[in-house]
Amino acid sequence: MDIKTATEIGKCLSNETRFQIMEWLKEPEKNFPPHETLKHFDDGVCVTYIQEKAGLSQSTISTYLTNMEKCGLLISTRHGKWSYLKRNENTIGKFIKFLK
Repeated sequence: MDIKTATEIGKCLSNETRFQIMEWLKEPEKNFPPHETLKHFDDGVCVTYIQEKAGLSQSTISTYLTNMEKCGLLISTRHGKWSYLKRNENTIGKFIKFLK
């Protein structure tokens, strides 16, 4: 990991809501219902559920999640019209290692 990527991740995590999203996604089964179609969390949590839990507008959450995905914190998977997000544990591990 380079300093530019680490800085972008740091910026993402400096916002309380974005940090909470990362916490919620650590244990999605404790924080979200499974999506009615998939019934599991293998591909992550439906963006709609994240937006509802955060209590922010769709446009704000969309911006947050897009930035988190761009810096590598989240992985997005699409099923039909639904988008699902999960933590990118590989990037998180590299970030932690970089900080050490």
